Amino acid sequence: MRKKRVLLFSEGFGTGHTGAAYALAEGIRLLNPDVQCRVFELGKFLNPTVAPWILSAYRKTVSSQPKLVGMMYKTQYHKSLNRLTKLALHRIFYTHASQVIEQLRPDLIICTHPIPAAVISRLKHQGLDVPFYTLITDYDAHGSWVNAEANRYLVSTSRVKSILTGRGVPSELVTVTGIPVHPKFWESQGKTKLRKELGLADIPTALIMGGGWGLMFGKDIMNSLTARINEIQLIFCMGSNDKAIAKMQANPLLNHPNVRILGYSSEINKLMDASDLLITKPGGMTCTEGQAKGIPMLFYNAIPGQEEKNSQYFVELGLAEMLNPGVVDKWFSMLLSEYAGFGGPQKRKASPDLQQPQHCAATILKMLGKPAAEAVFSEAWSAPPPKVRSEEAVYVTP
Repeated sequence: MRKKRVLLFSEGFGTGHTGAAYALAEGIRLLNPDVQCRVFELGKFLNPTVAPWILSAYRKTVSSQPKLVGMMYKTQYHKSLNRLTKLALHRIFYTHASQVIEQLRPDLIICTHPIPAAVISRLKHQGLDVPFYTLITDYDAHGSWVNAEANRYLVSTSRVKSILTGRGVPSELVTVTGIPVHPKFWESQGKTKLRKELGLADIPTALIMGGGWGLMFGKDIMNSLTARINEIQLIFCMGSNDKAIAKMQANPLLNHPNVRILGYSSEINKLMDASDLLITKPGGMTCTEGQAKGIPMLFYNAIPGQEEKNSQYFVELGLAEMLNPGVVDKWFSMLLSEYAGFGGPQKRKASPDLQQPQHCAATILKMLGKPAAEAVFSEAWSAPPPKVRSEEAVYVTP
């Protein structure tokens, strides 16, 4: 008997959707190595020439016109993708999606982005006989996530479940699992030990994350951050924004032994453990990772739409505050006075939605049932799939 197979589809609009897919795949494999997981950014795999152009246009729009993004989000908030849109997506970008599924023969398909979810729902409507789950990777549910063919929705909170049921999704098809985070975020390590390992000073430390694209804030906030640079260590993680990194490195104000300027880092889990405060955009994945690490958060530049909803959720729970110069001053003063906890336990609201970080992976395994203890990998599953479109096809590995 072969091993159970889970196929995860995402898209690269931001980093959180694909990050959630990889996190879930790693979590499933850690909890039960007898389940095989494969992750694809489906559009990039099937259309490696066109997809980067689309992603680049999206990135520029988010950076330069966030209000437009918010307006589009809100005007379409209650609407699912219609039949003609799904047909167009399939014919233009996803014609060969069914071939990937047919070859890999998964026991379960999980989509962490609305577009591949729409494509799989169309294939289900045409007769695809594979269970199809939608994993919503924010603390809100836009109408584009909803498809009648989805067998189950995995959501972050009971509020998101209520939004879906309010749109006609049967309650029994919605499971509150929390958003999955990589197993590296499941446990915390000692702060002092990690600071030594990472070459950091053992003083109050703020981790400032610019998002996967390195989006940042303005002069007033930067002045507040650097006002106590002799007493508080600043770690800037700027993602892939090479121009911003170069500009910051050339800034005399940041030429200080208590300042680290990093690009992409695979050690965010360690940096969170080594820090006392996280300053970040409220992306669903980063918020959930911060929650798993138990680090207080300050949010800035929320993209209108889902990031606003994310920030609202964590602020209401007492796990975060919105960033402004006064808030930075308050928090830095608390760090320097050895403040023991964010807002104090008495100010943090109880919530049944704060799941253990491994809960989503464990829930999937429970739904799959106990997989076979031993299995022979088929050639199709253990090797990269063929280039179904051309020699330009890209295979995305976990």
